[in-house]
Amino acid sequence: MLHPIVTLGALELSQAIHQRDYSCVEVMRAYLDHIDQLNPSVNALVSLQPAEMLLEQAASCDKELAQGQSRGWLHGIPQAIKDLSATQGIATTMGSPLYRHQIADHDGIMVERMRRAGAIIIGKSNTPEFGAGSHTYNGVFGATGNAYAPDRSAGGSSGGAAVALALRLLPVADGSDMMGSLRNPAAFNNVFGFRPSWGGIPLGPTPELFLQQLATEGPMGRNIPDILALLKTQAGPDLRVPLASGLCGLDQVLEQDFSACRVAWLGDWNGYLPMEDGILEQCELALQDIRALGCQLEAASIGFDPSLLWESWEVHRHWLMAGSLNADYQDASRRSQLKPELLWEIEGGLQLSALDVYRASRIRSDWYRAVLRMFEEYDFLILPSAQVYPFALEQHWPHMVAGRVMSSYHRWMEVVIGPTMAGLPVMNIPAGFGRNGLPMGMQLVGRPRADMAVLQLAHAYDQQRQWVKNILPPILQARAA
Repeated sequence: MLHPIVTLGALELSQAIHQRDYSCVEVMRAYLDHIDQLNPSVNALVSLQPAEMLLEQAASCDKELAQGQSRGWLHGIPQAIKDLSATQGIATTMGSPLYRHQIADHDGIMVERMRRAGAIIIGKSNTPEFGAGSHTYNGVFGATGNAYAPDRSAGGSSGGAAVALALRLLPVADGSDMMGSLRNPAAFNNVFGFRPSWGGIPLGPTPELFLQQLATEGPMGRNIPDILALLKTQAGPDLRVPLASGLCGLDQVLEQDFSACRVAWLGDWNGYLPMEDGILEQCELALQDIRALGCQLEAASIGFDPSLLWESWEVHRHWLMAGSLNADYQDASRRSQLKPELLWEIEGGLQLSALDVYRASRIRSDWYRAVLRMFEEYDFLILPSAQVYPFALEQHWPHMVAGRVMSSYHRWMEVVIGPTMAGLPVMNIPAGFGRNGLPMGMQLVGRPRADMAVLQLAHAYDQQRQWVKNILPPILQARAA
């Protein structure tokens, strides 16, 4: 049987703790027992901390509540941080054998904020090596299985977080996203993942502060109110990250009328993007729930050459990854411990000139202007969150999609680069299940800085079917029976 504590959403759990319906110790015991029973089958959470220590921290939280003190809405709530984010006193391996024994001596800014809001950090969520690739496997902890089919990929790079959410191992979770890492795993595991406007959440502190303008951290959850609560905790400027600008409008109510809303369905970009059979049809069925809200929905296309966008993306990716990993690459003994896909990225970056990077940025700028023209006509854009369904766990990446050979380890995720390259707010919204019984999702994309509008439409959409609440993973269905 499922303990009622683990079935609660994050805000529901927070209310129950603060009303003293459950003690923090009871909450911690319920989660640790649930994790002990289910995590071995999927390997979503890693570097789990000693139970005795976590229960002591929970008892301290109870004492504070008894004295009328609360740290915040996450007071006493278990959290596991994605294993790319520095977490003081806990191994932060980044999924790399090179950093297998690295114990962080500080918290990243996002982790600081979650701790300050009362979270108890119980461990980390699994991720690919340095977050490279949308399939969560690495040489330190192994692979993470899908919540709905453990022999299939969980997606990535926030795969551990998505699976932990779907299996109720966590009530809400953090993730990060450079190439769909908050969106693809959320789609593969029937949960929500939100990539905020770039700069909304300060990423770091990092050695380099000005050039990285692709990756961001963000929240994942089983409902939109929980995501909004965690986003409010994570977001906001920080002087240590000079390009972090924060987000506006997060205090608006989620409930809105969308009867005058205009939505563009981009599909497979007029056939440019190969899609596994069934994905477009499944998403188009889910679009009925967008129409049911009163939205005007129509098929559309962006007047921009998508092959140029990919060219720009690949240059940006090579350049940034070569810069961040060059020290490891230059040491032959360390280089031998990097996976082939990372070597490909670094070596591609080492061949670039300054003019190559400048040209790529010009293309990216043209892309942003093309997106702005789209938003003169539409309020939101929608397209699939992935081009394939969850694939076999032992497969490192799909080499072919719909008869087309993939040119790189991440080409099969090309559908996600548009919002990233424009710095737009984008939410994976669950789109139900295919004929194969596997989950899929759609990317709901908003105007620049319109983060709250994306959350509002996602919340309205969720009320139609409530896929996350109503379709539990089989392993949970069996335990709930």
